[in-house]
This record gives sequence, structure tokens and C-alpha cells, in this order.
Amino acid sequence: MVPTQSVKDVIESYGVPHTEVDAILVDGESVDFGHRPAAGERISVYPVFESFDIRLLLRLRPEPLRETRFVLDGHLGKLARRLRLFGFDSSYARQPADDDLVEISVAERRILLTRDRLLLRRRAVTHGYLLRSDQPRAQVLEVVRRFQLAESITPFTRCVACNGVLEPVEKADIEHRLPPRTRQHYDEFRTCPDCSRDYWPGAHHARLERMVREARSAEA
Repeated sequence: MVPTQSVKDVIESYGVPHTEVDAILVDGESVDFGHRPAAGERISVYPVFESFDIRLLLRLRPEPLRETRFVLDGHLGKLARRLRLFGFDSSYARQPADDDLVEISVAERRILLTRDRLLLRRRAVTHGYLLRSDQPRAQVLEVVRRFQLAESITPFTRCVACNGVLEPVEKADIEHRLPPRTRQHYDEFRTCPDCSRDYWPGAHHARLERMVREARSAEA
């Protein structure tokens, strides 16, 4: 440990982003990120809490976001689609600049999801999470567990392509743009008012429902 290092620098040198830290105790005393630990001090680091009461400690993060929304970096397109499938507001662009991701996270109060440790070291980022897995299926379960979202899943309510909120629509209103077999076999539809993409419980619906059940049991 370098004597001039702040406790924030020490924590992040072990690969823990400051966005995942809610409280720090040094020899039992609550401190902020600017504290410069001395040799021999015992440092205890606690993650962002959802239910545990730490009101008597110095909180280093703003209050947890009760309306959970995300912004994802450009490498997480499949995860963005899965989060949208589960009904979570998830902002995503294929090649965003790091500055844009930080700005969206702060301005729109979104949790920044990334596998880039350096991105989460930026002081402006207040809510962020470093994904440990590089597999989309494991990533979405990781997010559901970390933010205790199993009971908040509202599947098939968002457009997986653009994040718009889906609306029920009469078959007759969109029949002209449906494939022939879809017009013949399906009667329940939703549409995205933002991009005009239509949705119905097609051939892949059973597989998608299995994904939803798996996510809902992720915290068990």
C-alpha cells in the first residue's frame, strides 16, 4: 500500500469498482473515499445494501435506485435484449463513447453495466456494476441476483429491439404487415409505438418463457 493512496485507490487496486461500495470501516470507524489509511489499519468494505440498515454509517453511494434502469456498454447487446425481454428499461447503443455512457448513467439515473473496470473507476459514475461473466445467459442471472429483481420481472412488455414499452393492438390494425402463417394462427398481438415492431406468442415463446422462469428462480 502506497502511503499517499486514498482508500478508494486501495479498494480499486484489488479490482473492486467504487460503484459497488456503500460503506467503508477503518478500524471500526466509518470513513469516506478520501481517507488515506496508515500501515496496520484494518479496512472493511461493504457493498451497496438494499435492506440492511446502515443509517449510522457514512454512506458512500446515493440511496439505491428503487426504479431500476440500466445503461449497457457496447459489448453487452445480448444482455440488453434479455433485460428488455424481462421488462427492464435498458438503454443500449452498439458503439457508445465512454463519456456518453457516463453521461446517460448520471443524467438518467441508470445503473451502468459493463465489463470494463476502468469505466467504473470514473468518479462521476454513482451507480454501476462490473459483470463477472462473459456469457449472456449467466450475465442476466447475475444482474437479477445482484439487484434482487426476480419479483420485478414483467416479461414481454418491452421491445427487445429499441426498448420501447409495448402496447396491445388489434389484429385488424396490423394484419396488412403480418406474415401469412401468423395471420392464420395467432390472434393476440402487441406493438412497439416507437419502432412499429410487432410481437406475438410465436414458435420461440416456450423457450422465452423458460428463460423467464429461470430468472425468477435465480434468487432462490
